[in-house]
Amino acid sequence: MYRQGDILIIPVGEEAVPTPVPASPPAPRDARGRLVLALGEATGHAHAVVGPGTLVHGPRPADPGFLHLPSGGRVVHEEHAPISLPKGWYLVRRQREYIPGAFRVVAD
Repeated sequence: MYRQGDILIIPVGEEAVPTPVPASPPAPRDARGRLVLALGEATGHAHAVVGPGTLVHGPRPADPGFLHLPSGGRVVHEEHAPISLPKGWYLVRRQREYIPGAFRVVAD
């Protein structure tokens, strides 16, 4: 399990990935060619993967994403140390916090 700021990255076996993978289109890459896992609302910084891979989100914003890294990759962020990930499938979750009566995604 890996954590970088408000992002939790959990290795999962291919059998844990729903079939078919959620129907939303794969996440786009940013202008620098990075695969953005989460964009910081407060700072504009991004948790992003450098290297080949695909990220597919569920239909709702709070749904986890499924990240596939066919040859491994590196998660980078302007304010955190980079994390190297081996090849495989990952579940990507945003940290949430409780506010009276509801949960919300943590703003980074």
